[in-house]
Amino acid sequence: MWNSRSSQNKPAAPRLPDGLRIYAIGDIHGCADLLEALLLQIDLDYTLYPSRRPIVVFLGDYIDRGPASREVLDLLLKCERTKKETIFLKGNHDTFVHRFLSEPAVLDEWRLCGGLETLVSYGLKPSINPDVVEQKRLAKELAKSIPKRHLQFFESLGLSFNCGDFLFVHAGIRPGVPIRKQMEEDLLWIREEFLCCEQQFEKFVGIILHFDAADVEHHHRRFSTGMVPAAY
Repeated sequence: MWNSRSSQNKPAAPRLPDGLRIYAIGDIHGCADLLEALLLQIDLDYTLYPSRRPIVVFLGDYIDRGPASREVLDLLLKCERTKKETIFLKGNHDTFVHRFLSEPAVLDEWRLCGGLETLVSYGLKPSINPDVVEQKRLAKELAKSIPKRHLQFFESLGLSFNCGDFLFVHAGIRPGVPIRKQMEEDLLWIREEFLCCEQQFEKFVGIILHFDAADVEHHHRRFSTGMVPAAY
């Protein structure tokens, strides 16, 4: 959580517009139970410490690995109807559904990233290593079973959210490239080049590092936060 109150006496610290509070959540990975618990925590925090404009920023990777990808999508769609503003960004895992539906052979890659668990959450029964024939059959079955509103959700995902001195993305940004010229592939997939870079960036960049992080970590105008255990 980032709140404009916390930096009032520290001029050098990054700032948010007055009255705004941001809750950032990333790498849910099919863990609907943990997401539901975290959303309740946010509701409690907002009740105890109201702000004029609370924003919940989801940093992508909603599906795969965990057992309840479909339920996660249903929970996220319900969030759109709450009083708090919601921002949904795209993660690299969130690209696989549409890719698989148009090119079933993508399952060779997707299953290594937890895609089979996502298929199971939609009622499909894939084998451990589907062959070409099964891949095509599974793609047809998913097209019939996945709700249209879920497909629309994936299509609507943004790549970044800029607010005050902060930039939120899923993976990071390419060093030496202006924010406005960043490529989608880097925003979704970059890792070592971003994490090991010592240069100062235009904004404080908020990312998810694919591990469990109980607290915010700051380093060279980067900060990270996590939600789900590394086991997922």
